[in-house]
Amino acid sequence: MTAPNLAPVLFLSHGTTMMLGTDSRTRDYWEALGRDALSHGVKGVIIMGAHWNSLDDKIHVAMNPKPSVMPISNTLPELWANFKPNPDLETGQRVMDTLRAKGFDVDPDPGFEWMIDTVPLLIGMFGDKCPPVTIISQNSHWDPFFHARIGVALRHLREERYLLIGSGGGVHNLYLTEWKYMLQYKDNFAMERPPEPKTMEFRQSLEDIICKNGGGPELRRGLTRLMKHPYFREAHGTDEHYVSACFVAGAVSFVEDQGTPGCLGAETWELRSQCESQFCLGTWPEDWRVA
Repeated sequence: MTAPNLAPVLFLSHGTTMMLGTDSRTRDYWEALGRDALSHGVKGVIIMGAHWNSLDDKIHVAMNPKPSVMPISNTLPELWANFKPNPDLETGQRVMDTLRAKGFDVDPDPGFEWMIDTVPLLIGMFGDKCPPVTIISQNSHWDPFFHARIGVALRHLREERYLLIGSGGGVHNLYLTEWKYMLQYKDNFAMERPPEPKTMEFRQSLEDIICKNGGGPELRRGLTRLMKHPYFREAHGTDEHYVSACFVAGAVSFVEDQGTPGCLGAETWELRSQCESQFCLGTWPEDWRVA
């Protein structure tokens, strides 16, 4: 049975910077997710990106009261230059306190600047109506179970209308990426040949685990185990764009989460080797809807 009164959890492939400015089903889906969240009174966003990795056994939480935004290249400046970050320092402190109580080594980062693994998603979802945001780093050991436990520790915040997001990639192997389509032709969706069969096999396994299992312990076991998939390294040349999916899995992995539906809301392939899958686990409770 689906757990009542919990916000959904998202695993979103942020893709290249061109995803923000190019018409696609993915961009339409981002907008729909944002409208849905705002219409249900979302209190804040807690997001783990892929480009911020802490050393040793640490995690960091963004605590810069006035962060700047990394330029979003290959996208019209009018789409992002006026975006105003909305950092949530109060929730950031609460997240740190919660994680420390669970045994994590967590430090604030008062100088962190927002990057392209989170900003295009936030703009695509919310535009100039972005709710308060807390950004959490990954750990550079990229242990899937470690990152799932972060999601477990923060799951209870879903009861308070916090939207938890893992930003990464369904298939993200930059060693196979054909950059010429973007750099030479400014066409991130061009594809003269189909993706490699091994990457397509991994992409299907990812969809099967999320959409056939839905929430619950099976989801956490499946997504953490997927890093042992025989084609994982073909699909992810490095680990950082995958372990945010493990964070998501932890946030919807309780027995009470069994029955929570998993949905592939949109998908596009970029630069031949990058599969930008957009997954949603759960739905907003109807009685949370606001005017």
